[in-house]
Amino acid sequence: MKDKACIFNIQKFSIHDGPGIRTVVFFKGCPLKCFWCSNPESQYGKPEKIWDTQKQNYTTVGEYKSMDEIITEVMKDELFYEESGGGVTLSGGEVLYQADFATELLRQLKERGVHTASETTGFAKEEIFKKYIEQVDLLYFDVKHHDNEQHKKGTGVSLKPILNNLICALKKHSNVVVRIPVIPNFNDGEKNAEAFANLFNKLGISKIELLPFHQFGEKKYEFLNREYQMHDIPQLHTEELDYFKDIFEKHQILCHVH
Repeated sequence: MKDKACIFNIQKFSIHDGPGIRTVVFFKGCPLKCFWCSNPESQYGKPEKIWDTQKQNYTTVGEYKSMDEIITEVMKDELFYEESGGGVTLSGGEVLYQADFATELLRQLKERGVHTASETTGFAKEEIFKKYIEQVDLLYFDVKHHDNEQHKKGTGVSLKPILNNLICALKKHSNVVVRIPVIPNFNDGEKNAEAFANLFNKLGISKIELLPFHQFGEKKYEFLNREYQMHDIPQLHTEELDYFKDIFEKHQILCHVH
């Protein structure tokens, strides 16, 4: 395990990344290259300079932090965790990109009685994934497509190890929340909803969450001087995904839209 991890944000008082009041630690680096990514600054695994067009200067995204530095920072809000039933959530990027450090961080937090959660794409070697989820109380697991070839086109990586790890999580973990980021012209539409439902029926998944596409990350591509493929694509609203809910419920799968 490296002595430090590259972190691009520590977000306090979050209420959308697990129960209660939480601190979210965002790990930098991701093996996926999703064309709709709302945090493109998280993809590269090292600190990088980006141009801020408003401030007209460069700012650095990402900083190497030690275990003690991170724990000291997140434990400042221990009282809020205790009173609200909250805790710490690890996110990214992809937290498993720095899996050894992240696993040890979770272990030390659990030693301190902190509730732990994680958001992941599930893209990692199975032995790494198994060790990691042992330290997680609540696991948010994103599934971006049901078809391997389409998954490769959209994210740059195979779906197969992700599904293997999802099956592993469902067998070994009691608290897994499966989520689908619904992306226009990629995995939306009734045919895809039906295929997702069939897949989840096979896996024994009875409840999922939908994350509608949004444009919150659009400006970041400009700052990074990168091409953004989702220009002029309107964001999805909750009611636009009613057909997803109807199809899932027909398959006895509860569906919640964020």
